[in-house]
Amino acid sequence: MLQISVAQLYDDNRDKLGFAWIGGKAGGATKLWRDSTSVAALVGHLNLIHPNRIQVLGNHEIAHLAAFGEAELFQTLGNLFAVHPVAIVVADGAPADVRMLKAAEASGTAVFATDLPGAQVIDQLRRYLGKALAETTQCHGVCMDVLGLGVLITGDSGAGKSELALELISRGHGLVADDVVDVSRIAVSTLECRCPPVLKDFLEVRGLGVLNIRTIFGETAVRPKMNLRLIVHLDRPGANESERLPLHEQSEDILGVIVRVHAEAAGGDEEELKRPSSRALFCVPSANPLRCRNAARPHQRAFGFR
Repeated sequence: MLQISVAQLYDDNRDKLGFAWIGGKAGGATKLWRDSTSVAALVGHLNLIHPNRIQVLGNHEIAHLAAFGEAELFQTLGNLFAVHPVAIVVADGAPADVRMLKAAEASGTAVFATDLPGAQVIDQLRRYLGKALAETTQCHGVCMDVLGLGVLITGDSGAGKSELALELISRGHGLVADDVVDVSRIAVSTLECRCPPVLKDFLEVRGLGVLNIRTIFGETAVRPKMNLRLIVHLDRPGANESERLPLHEQSEDILGVIVRVHAEAAGGDEEELKRPSSRALFCVPSANPLRCRNAARPHQRAFGFR
């Protein structure tokens, strides 16, 4: 089950949201999890009908509670903590009611305070939880940034994935990850690709070894993440020959998100490596032709290009 602790949530957002932990220290070990509940329902303004896991109280909510008599306030606080929220956030720089803090201590619920507007806190926490609690899987291939489009190059070993990636990098495009790609579903229809820390900046090319792309091509040749929009699958000639004009659009389901697939024939033998690994390469114009030609010359010589 995907989950994080309240203490981790606080540490990750303390500086960005200006959090101060003002009550319920015992609630730091409480877990916030994601099951069938959407991320949008995990955090929101004070709601006792459809209670949020993180309740945010701004000036309006604090004023609403202050207008209650002693008995009504006691009943409202009882209803608030009866649903076991994982945390209470007092926003807008509003003063926290002492009676609420006592109830939070009694129930072991963490209480944070911040001067930021409640709407901004909710928006930031929703985006944070969307990534922290995102479903994640790993795919085999090379993820690239091609003209701002996240492309995952897949295929069998020796199909030419890394060679194609190197050609694209030499033409000004960016590397995200090679061999193992971490794919997370950060929104209903959005997949984000990242590189495992141990593989960051590296690309393994048959015949050349492991290349540090950041060192060879510079900072602009690598990307920390990209949203996946297209899969280019390389087939060996004669194995699964791709249709030249497919009648139906091909796609792949990754974590419940449908991604378009473009199948392309590419060889892995030595002769094939002397020319670009896939016709898909020619669909991508160079971002900076002069820079790319200069950067590509050592690799062209290594591949026997003239």
